[in-house]
Amino acid sequence: MLKEKAKNFATKAHQGQTRKNSDEAYITHPIRVAQRLELEGSSDSLVCAAYLHDVVEDTPVTIDDIQHEFGNEIAQLVAAHTEDKSKTWKERKQHTIYSIQNAPKEVKYLIIADKLDNLLELEKEYQILGEAIWANFNAGYEQQKWYNQSIVKYMYAGLDKSEVPGYFSEYENAVERVFPQK
Repeated sequence: MLKEKAKNFATKAHQGQTRKNSDEAYITHPIRVAQRLELEGSSDSLVCAAYLHDVVEDTPVTIDDIQHEFGNEIAQLVAAHTEDKSKTWKERKQHTIYSIQNAPKEVKYLIIADKLDNLLELEKEYQILGEAIWANFNAGYEQQKWYNQSIVKYMYAGLDKSEVPGYFSEYENAVERVFPQK
């Protein structure tokens, strides 16, 4: 089964990595993103891309490796959501904001599922670490607020109401809780 292969591939690629603000195994994040998409009835290709969405960014695995193992469709989904780490934080985030405005719906689904999981985890960790949590990021509170609010602003672009998964509003609500309007 392709989804199991993708999960195992990602687990091996992320072996030894932990989440930014905890000692939780990194693979728990891609697993949660994939589970969210699977619960929404997403295609097997999109669920596979969810398992694999961070391997090119955060491990020695390349897009060519993904294409060889999983085919063009999954490789293209992963590539569409992979940040170019040679760029600055602001450039990478601008690219994601541009992508969310113009990307096919499957790419939007992957981006928002990923951002939602990250934000829900940040919200939990904030309860423990408080304001000190922002020191663990390349960008502080104000920049994170700008980025997440920009994603919310553009994530519905090009989607019919019938194409918007329930977790989009969950993300919007999480952004409002973590980055309240003053």
